[in-house]
Amino acid sequence: MQVRNLVLALYQPDIAANTGAMLRTCACFGAEAAIVEPAGFVFSDRRFRRGGMDYLDAINITRHVSFTAFEDWRRRERRRLALLTTRGDVNLWDCRFEAGDVLMVGRESAGAPEAVHEAADMCVKIPIQAPLRSLNVGVAAGVALAEAVRQLARR
Repeated sequence: MQVRNLVLALYQPDIAANTGAMLRTCACFGAEAAIVEPAGFVFSDRRFRRGGMDYLDAINITRHVSFTAFEDWRRRERRRLALLTTRGDVNLWDCRFEAGDVLMVGRESAGAPEAVHEAADMCVKIPIQAPLRSLNVGVAAGVALAEAVRQLARR
């Protein structure tokens, strides 16, 4: 399955097992991954390795030392940023993904700061049942990545 250079970006992830699982999801869908540091764990953490299993060798992971470095890369590459956020104004099912898009999730403990919201080309919300607040970040990443892959596979 070819996903036309989709990237899942993790903004300062703080739970090793979630990060490993999201990277495993990227490998399974053929997407690349970007990690915006600092992370809340070391990459040799056994929970990170357990979450990613042997799939980590099957994925292109780029680590950015800061959000500024990530933004410099993204702008050079001319990629759109779709931030997954509970504050999103675009419903995931109405979003039209393009080849090369970067889907970003925030920290498990705090989401993404205002500067990331402002930098995003679109803030995307996954609709869920009220009064519930949010999905687990790894689940949200998988849902959004699957939708983007589905859309691009149909073109």
